[in-house]
Amino acid sequence: MTATAPPLALGKDAARTRRNARWRRTALPYVLLAPALITFGVFKAYPIIDSLLLSFTTGSGSATRSAGVANYRRLLDDPLFWTALRNTGEILVVQVPLMLGLALLMAVGINSALVRWRAVWRLGVFMPSVTGLVATGVMFSFLLNTDNGAVNRVLEAVGLSGVDWLGQPFWARMAVVLVLTWHYTGYNAVIYLAGLQSIPKELYEAAMVDGAGPIRRFTAITVPALRPVLLFTVVLSTIGTLQLFDEPYVLTGGGPDNATLTVSMYLYQNGFRYFDFGYASAIAYALTLLVSVLGAVQMRLMGEKDK
Repeated sequence: MTATAPPLALGKDAARTRRNARWRRTALPYVLLAPALITFGVFKAYPIIDSLLLSFTTGSGSATRSAGVANYRRLLDDPLFWTALRNTGEILVVQVPLMLGLALLMAVGINSALVRWRAVWRLGVFMPSVTGLVATGVMFSFLLNTDNGAVNRVLEAVGLSGVDWLGQPFWARMAVVLVLTWHYTGYNAVIYLAGLQSIPKELYEAAMVDGAGPIRRFTAITVPALRPVLLFTVVLSTIGTLQLFDEPYVLTGGGPDNATLTVSMYLYQNGFRYFDFGYASAIAYALTLLVSVLGAVQMRLMGEKDK
């Protein structure tokens, strides 16, 4: 005779199996997500919430006290904040279109079947973007030196007068634009190249059969097909430029006469030079609001239209 388990034991085993299955479906995912959630809470969520609360205070340490919206009212009357915002906006308006335009032309050139050694060209245009930002600033501070910089020596060699790149407000801003363009153009070109390679070649062949020239094919096929990629790079570049810090900090220190002072640099000065963390937090949230509004406007203008 074969021994069989009593019905009660079988019922307990079935109930245990159901409980284990239910636990795996409901609790196990949260257990696996817990390390990431805890890390996000400690290093992201908590600082964000704490800085928001800090923006409504003044003083530091044990002398911290509530200030209401005084820090935000102070922003509206702070001429140095508006100077930093204007500098950032001027660099943004010049640098982002210049950089993305060059990146698109570069990507189209590399993608051409007429170009040989395309892998080498891709590597070459991408290399500047892997250079450290501090190293880039130091390198260009030598290249743009008024007396002994290589750029001025080249200008003088072709009969042009040297430029006081880092000593004149206008040229200092142009120097920052030059550094940003050199550093990030290749990065965006590689993104555009990936988008170009996803466009079906049949579209270009059909357009050529219809008699469309290179410019017509570019405007009618390439640009519309790259619309999502263009939107991505425009928004990303705008956010990055609004948060600009490393390059002007190393290259010019915000000078001359605050001509290259950016919002992020002004935030840093208030927080870590003057230890006015409440006001620095208010600047950070003003910058966050600006980034959010510009990003939303760009997505609205450049996003897909409803059919």
